[in-house]
Amino acid sequence: MLDILNDLIWSKLLIVMLIGLGLYFTVASRFVQFRYFGSMFRIFSEAFQHQPGQLSSFQALMLSVAGRVGAGNIAGVSVAIMLGGPGAIFWMWMVALVGMATSYFECSLAQLYKRREPDGGYRGGPAFYIEHGLGQRWLGIVVSLLLLVTFGFGFNAVQSYTVASSLHDTFGLPTYLSGIALVVVIGLIIFGGIKRIAKIADVLVPTMAFAYIAMALFVIGSNVDAVPATLSLIFNSAFGLEPAFAGGIGAAILMGVKRGLFSNEAGLGSAPNVAAVAEVKHPVAQGIVQSLSVFIDTIILCSCTALIILLSGVYQPGMEVSGVILTQTAMASVVGEWGRVFVSVALLLFVFTTLIYNYYLGENALSFFTSKRWPVQVYRVLVVGLVLWGSVQDLGTVFAFADVTMGLLAIANLVALALLFKVGLRLMRDYDSQIKAGVESPVLDPKQFADLDLDPDVWPARPTSQPEVDLGKIGDSVYQR
Repeated sequence: MLDILNDLIWSKLLIVMLIGLGLYFTVASRFVQFRYFGSMFRIFSEAFQHQPGQLSSFQALMLSVAGRVGAGNIAGVSVAIMLGGPGAIFWMWMVALVGMATSYFECSLAQLYKRREPDGGYRGGPAFYIEHGLGQRWLGIVVSLLLLVTFGFGFNAVQSYTVASSLHDTFGLPTYLSGIALVVVIGLIIFGGIKRIAKIADVLVPTMAFAYIAMALFVIGSNVDAVPATLSLIFNSAFGLEPAFAGGIGAAILMGVKRGLFSNEAGLGSAPNVAAVAEVKHPVAQGIVQSLSVFIDTIILCSCTALIILLSGVYQPGMEVSGVILTQTAMASVVGEWGRVFVSVALLLFVFTTLIYNYYLGENALSFFTSKRWPVQVYRVLVVGLVLWGSVQDLGTVFAFADVTMGLLAIANLVALALLFKVGLRLMRDYDSQIKAGVESPVLDPKQFADLDLDPDVWPARPTSQPEVDLGKIGDSVYQR
């Protein structure tokens, strides 16, 4: 049944929706992810400026990178290569590049429609822009449930399986012991709340990402003569020009889209939940920063894993070793057995932050339709149980379950984004107008969006003493063509 659902969702619907809508968002926004690519780094200078008790834009970025960087970057890439050939990496790149625009819009909308919590913090995400932007609370509840199942249960099981199999391959540790250890650690952390999670991600994410990139650069440098041939292999395989790889172009596209979405989550509706928590002056600023996390995850980190595998010479079409074990074997063949240990440790850190991030997304989804505490306690118990369950399962079952829930969530979120795209464009034009007018750090004026259901506690009206400029009209004239 899982295979039938996956075939319907991925082969018939999501390939068209992800790439089609991503291209549409890209062209209609005049390639917003590339226009503001340089600004992503300029905005970092403001990323640490936030009110006490609130998350900065940088912390929100690190949280979303923490969630994206995990099993998908190490195990997911090797699965994509095994089942789709090296060409799957090319299609992962394509999904990421157009997905940057999708992520930009979903995170901007999450910021626009976020709500102030009683404790002074924020909550937002797909369920919130569906309810307040489309007026469809029932659909918001459906999306929240899918988010809860996908991240709280499905993805946590995948992460747990990956780290348990990695430690078993490296140290011979029984998988159930790894599962128990993860359960204990996660159980201690999840009671600390989003701010403690953000503090942990602030340190762990940059450290582990740079260490992994450094190792990949060493592998690439050790095999620099083979890099052109490897890139040629990726491109040829992507278009079915390498007959040695079973499945051809169809398998390459399918696995590239599947594993690309699993890794970077662009359009999936997860990152907006974290993007909404940040304190920013204009929603678009966070959308720009969040699109960078897609680039970091797929174009940089997934490419590192792909090159490690393909340059090592370990990979052969039809081989049975897959998942994280293939990545570890490839690393060990280049740098020695300590490379296997390095991948295990890196993966453990990746998975640690991702498990916490996944838990937070599930709790955030749960809070959308209930404020009672007992469902949260039940959810925590189920999360712990699924982490233990995932550690002792097989690769096919765990990934098939996660693919189904992920696919359904992506469909619901992409439909909502398509319906709210005009609002997203309007928001983008407001930001563009201020930049064109010479405003270095644009600020949202709620009066320009008075027809929308925004939270006045989040976006208070500007003081009347300030001169007002009708930025909406400026934007309309700029974009009139």
